[in-house]
Amino acid sequence: MDTTKTEARTDDTKAAETAEAPGTTEATGTSEAPEATKADAEPPAGAAVDEDAADEDREEAEDEDVPPAAATATASVASGAGAVAAAGLGLASLTGTWMGTVLAERQTLLGQIKLQTGKATDQIGTVYGAPWHTHALVNGLFALLAVVVAGLVLTRTRPAWVRAVAWGGIALGVLGIIVSAGMYFDLFASLPTLPKTGGAGTPGS
Repeated sequence: MDTTKTEARTDDTKAAETAEAPGTTEATGTSEAPEATKADAEPPAGAAVDEDAADEDREEAEDEDVPPAAATATASVASGAGAVAAAGLGLASLTGTWMGTVLAERQTLLGQIKLQTGKATDQIGTVYGAPWHTHALVNGLFALLAVVVAGLVLTRTRPAWVRAVAWGGIALGVLGIIVSAGMYFDLFASLPTLPKTGGAGTPGS
């Protein structure tokens, strides 16, 4: 009988421990679940810093992307303007400029003053030749400037239309230099000369 009671008590103790084990597990699981959820819901302190750093990196990347595009657009506009200016300068060297006309007229006036004051004896060279050469010199400077500007435009890779206009400016500039040199050195036409007059005889009576 004592043995039977002892075994019964042992079975009751085991059953009680077994009943308490799931409860403890459930209690532990229930008590730990909110902590885990709370830990997942609240990011670590370093996460906010990482997000701020990522935002700053994106802003810096955007800032770095904008200047190259703006610089490219500015360079394209500048190169196009330079090509057009070179073509205009080359054309002006062939057709003449307001500056060349004014300087030539000034040289004509100076020549007339020299003749009136007796400082010059060659009337044609002073009144006609000097203004002609001054005009040619001014046109040659415009032509040379056209070649220089167009050459600077072509030093780098440019759009097709910019290169075409720049090459046109070089062609006009070179042609203007040739024409101006011919005018300055009197290659196309020499200066007029006064006819030589011999002594006129008097008619006899």
